[in-house]
Amino acid sequence: MDYIFTCWPVCDCLIAFYSSGYPLKKAEAYAALRKPFLVNELEPQYLLHDRRKVYEHLELFGIPVPRYALVIREVPSQELDYFIEEEDFVEVHGMRFWKPFVEKPVDADNHSIMIYYPSSAGGGMKELFRKVGNRSSEFHSEVRRVRREGSYIYEEFMPTGGTDVKVYTVGPEYAHAEARKSPVVDGVVMRNPDGKEVRYPVLLTPAEKEMARKVCIAFRQSVCGFDLLRSDGRSYVCDVNGWSFVKNSHKYYDDSACVLRKMLLDAKAPHLSSAIPPTLPWKVNESMQPPEPLTRQGSAINGTFGQAEELRSVIAVIRHGDRTPKQKVKLKVTEEKLLNLIMKYNGGRPRSETKLKSAVQLQDLLDATRMLVPRTRPDPESDSEAEDVEHGEKLRQVKAVLEEGGHFSGIYRKVQLKPLKWVKVTDTNGEVEERPVEALMVLKYGGVLTHAGRKQAEELGRYFRNKIYPGEGTGLLRLHSTYRHDLKIYSSDEGRVQMSAAAFAKGLLDLEGQLTPILVSLVSKDSSMLDGLENASTEMEQAKARLNEMITSGENIVDSSGSEEFPWTVDGAGIPPNASELLPELVKLTKKVTEQVRILAKDEDEQLTERSLYDIIPPYDQAKALGKTNMDVDRIAAGLPCGSEGFLLMYARWKKLERDLYNERKERFDITQIPDVYDSCKYDLLHNAHLNLEGLDELFKVAQALADGVIPNEYGINPKQKLIIGSKVARRLLGKLLIDLRNTREEAISVAELKHNQDHPLSMNIEKEDTEAKSKKIHKNEEIRKSSSMSDTSMDQDDDDDDKETKYRLDPKYANVKTPERHVRTRLYFTSESHIHSLMNVLRYCNLDESLQGEESLVSHNSLDRLCQTKELDYMSYIVMRMFENTEVALEDPKRYRIELTFSRGADLSPLQKKDDAATSLHQEHTLPIMGPERLQEVGSYLTLETMEKMIRPFAMPAEDFPPATPIGFSGYFTKSMLERLVNLWPFHKNH
Repeated sequence: MDYIFTCWPVCDCLIAFYSSGYPLKKAEAYAALRKPFLVNELEPQYLLHDRRKVYEHLELFGIPVPRYALVIREVPSQELDYFIEEEDFVEVHGMRFWKPFVEKPVDADNHSIMIYYPSSAGGGMKELFRKVGNRSSEFHSEVRRVRREGSYIYEEFMPTGGTDVKVYTVGPEYAHAEARKSPVVDGVVMRNPDGKEVRYPVLLTPAEKEMARKVCIAFRQSVCGFDLLRSDGRSYVCDVNGWSFVKNSHKYYDDSACVLRKMLLDAKAPHLSSAIPPTLPWKVNESMQPPEPLTRQGSAINGTFGQAEELRSVIAVIRHGDRTPKQKVKLKVTEEKLLNLIMKYNGGRPRSETKLKSAVQLQDLLDATRMLVPRTRPDPESDSEAEDVEHGEKLRQVKAVLEEGGHFSGIYRKVQLKPLKWVKVTDTNGEVEERPVEALMVLKYGGVLTHAGRKQAEELGRYFRNKIYPGEGTGLLRLHSTYRHDLKIYSSDEGRVQMSAAAFAKGLLDLEGQLTPILVSLVSKDSSMLDGLENASTEMEQAKARLNEMITSGENIVDSSGSEEFPWTVDGAGIPPNASELLPELVKLTKKVTEQVRILAKDEDEQLTERSLYDIIPPYDQAKALGKTNMDVDRIAAGLPCGSEGFLLMYARWKKLERDLYNERKERFDITQIPDVYDSCKYDLLHNAHLNLEGLDELFKVAQALADGVIPNEYGINPKQKLIIGSKVARRLLGKLLIDLRNTREEAISVAELKHNQDHPLSMNIEKEDTEAKSKKIHKNEEIRKSSSMSDTSMDQDDDDDDKETKYRLDPKYANVKTPERHVRTRLYFTSESHIHSLMNVLRYCNLDESLQGEESLVSHNSLDRLCQTKELDYMSYIVMRMFENTEVALEDPKRYRIELTFSRGADLSPLQKKDDAATSLHQEHTLPIMGPERLQEVGSYLTLETMEKMIRPFAMPAEDFPPATPIGFSGYFTKSMLERLVNLWPFHKNH
């Protein structure tokens, strides 16, 4: 290399590519002189050092790239008028990038790439870098601002399900793809026993193969590697590396040798090219390793149904973990400093509502509130108006909430300012404009996932990993890492639900690190499916009104139409017979607890008045925002409440309950407050037992007895009303569950049918006419599928995100995996109590619908009785549907697919109970254990998929939005050639 290029040996073909210290300029001069065939052309390799030029070149050749914009600085920290940075977005030349977004140096040799996360997910930044030991990224919770010392590309963050795909071309017609765990998830590099990063070959779609061909041609690099992002059903190229070779794949090496040999011979000796066989003649035929027997699903809770049964799908709907009580403060404000925020943050519209969620907005509100809070409380004997005193107390509460925990996060606090009155004023220019003079301020806070909630979610994820899947714990991780596990996680919009989903994913997949990157990488928000009660609000109000009447009037709650054999059929089942007598006791005990907290809050308030009015909020605390793993030992030792709640807010919580529970002037109870009293009792018994509040345990017992009657009946006071409300609340979720089951079945049928046809060619020839007729039908079905997939109104487009979901399929031809045919689909839905109750009510009472008269319930009699006694579906309660395929049964037999239904009551252990040492230990850590799964069917019963669909369909999305119950063919990820490649390894029907 050190010699002058004219002294280099003469060669016919040259492989030369840039690397540190390689004299690429000399190689160019040599190529110009000797004219060898270049496997990778030299001049385009300079493009690869500049990410700008790479993206421009990709776009020039019509290759999809993420949406991006360039920020070019001549000198470090140069201010640019086209670049704007706000808390949750950057704007470049008018193009806005909301967090999460990616920041890449223009210099492709600089591998320090940053991902910035939105405040709604906890904020912070993750730095990606070249692997150091077993790490490829680090999360920095305190970094919010982007870099300014150089030139950068800003691009949209593409959610890929936590997976990166590396594609390796050898000429334009050959591409090999490998997937690995993305560094954006937890930054831990998975390595095999030899210390190599674990990667598995995956199938490329036809569109991706075309992209590989274009990359190869565009950069004139025959041997070329590039990075592929799969997001929302589309693929994008985000980096081109130039010369790259796969590590540790003998099949790839053999293929590459054949392709390169033909490429070189075609260029320099075409007469030999056609004479040499396409395979390697010296390659010794390796004996095929016999496939390992499939791990049978021995953990089926309803018993084993033959050795040919395979787990195909796991669908779970899960409630969030332990949280702080949800709170709300309402007050009318007339102060100018507060009213000015309306116009400032809603675009100057005096009559429009303003929502404050970001850190900047909440800091503005805090600054204004600090200046308005009275410095001292009025003397009890002073002439101060009661309304002024209450207003001052509420402002003090708002201030305390905004200062709580030393951080702002839109997940947990939001403020609404709703103008109530306006006046017309003349501005300095003499123009008349409207200004608000009174507004309603509503501050919602609380509902934060606690350290216990995070621990519960992680533990449940670990439990699922070890018990729900075959393979004794390691089975799921093996399936997942080898891309035979299709996992999607959905969450509602609530912060506690999102964080529960992220913590669960951490336990399920054995991940490390903070929850924010896991949340953004693996959890999809779907509020329309998992949030909201609007569809059933009228029916729920009717149920609550009837419930209020039954409890407060003291009427006999047992309906004459009910029976002792079916206790769940009576109106208001579960309401204690002495409910009307318990209500005054509840009020009395609530007052007793409130008074004790008031005294504690008074002491704290006196200490707070000594602090400066303008104390700066401490830096954002990531652990507090996202739910800690451990409880606050120091705070508890100091006699303070657990978590970030101070005595002032604790008192405000109890005082509001006392005030709302019973209106003394009207002598009226509000039974809708009973669940909130119960919620606060349980929280303080679990997290604040060290405060030794007298009477709290008695209050809990009374509140629990009443809540056990109120909570289940809020979703309907009898089975028929429960079914109506449940079907309205969970309608969209039920539709998605049916789609999940349908897609799993279609995929399995397609593979099995192809295998059957391959194994029985003789019968196909004998029945040629039938086959031709069938092929015409299949062609017609393909046409139908094609037209329906293009229809904007099709269910697949609007409501089945499965076709848009990112899919990774193991390539069996290159995989060093003994059972590449095994595949499990997992769909996890994290939601709130309302959706768990609604789904359960549909499952157990669906046979009461007129269209299903005479059908048996999906839930057994014993389970109905047990559910009637289960008053609460507590934190981390869940419903699981597992779908099994019996491969020894004919494809058309309904018994080919079996559904198993189980549920758990969640953390349904009273904080007053000490059942065993484990429960005591967990109680001391403020964490209640999650109850194990219970059957919803009798042992040995057989619920077919066909029956499940028939019973659920009337309550899911409208029937016309769904495809027919019998599949008309598979329209999923596999092409026919891909399926044929898979079925060659499929072990079923071999002995038939």
